[in-house]
Amino acid sequence: MALSTNDMKRIITVVSFFVLTGIHAQTFKYGVTGNFHKGSIVGVHDVSKGAYGGGLGIFGQWSLVENDVFDSAWLYIMPQLEYSMQGETAKAEEDKFGIQKFHHDYVAMQVYLKWFFHQGNMKRDVYLFAGPRIEYLVREKREVDPAYDLAYYQYNGDDEVKKFGYGVSFGVGLKISQQFETFLRYDRGFSTVYPNNDNRNTYNRLLALGVNYYLNENWW
Repeated sequence: MALSTNDMKRIITVVSFFVLTGIHAQTFKYGVTGNFHKGSIVGVHDVSKGAYGGGLGIFGQWSLVENDVFDSAWLYIMPQLEYSMQGETAKAEEDKFGIQKFHHDYVAMQVYLKWFFHQGNMKRDVYLFAGPRIEYLVREKREVDPAYDLAYYQYNGDDEVKKFGYGVSFGVGLKISQQFETFLRYDRGFSTVYPNNDNRNTYNRLLALGVNYYLNENWW
């Protein structure tokens, strides 16, 4: 699908915010992030089993509290930009229509507040994170039998996909080395994926297991 000039401007604005955030951060760290997830679109496509996918992106991070002693900061802000492969797989009357596959790829951004468990200046390796998420659809592909659409459109209303979405993302993580973190994350959309579906609120959701790798980690 081709991107319009306005769409490109919106993406550039988001990327620019991400870059400028890093430039102005005094204790700025940055790195790459990746995850493996299972996602689905709630409230549509009978007998949905979800679909497995992956995400790859970049992030920045800086502390919101002082490092009184070596690596003692326990509260951070962490913007993240990623490419996320989502969608779902359904099996409504599989013997008749086969498997229905819906591929939705997004460029997404989260801005996390990241909080480490701590006692005084003693920071633990376990942390919690949460923040808002916005996403823009850059690729859509349907693999369904046309007869399925004829039979199920009255329930699905899925002939149009909304490009922009928003929601929340949160999870728990573990610092496993100077440069590596692992995390478990859940994303829950609040916006409608299929605007022509009047039956239910069709929103994205996914559960992901991933890693962060710091390119300039210096424990400060």
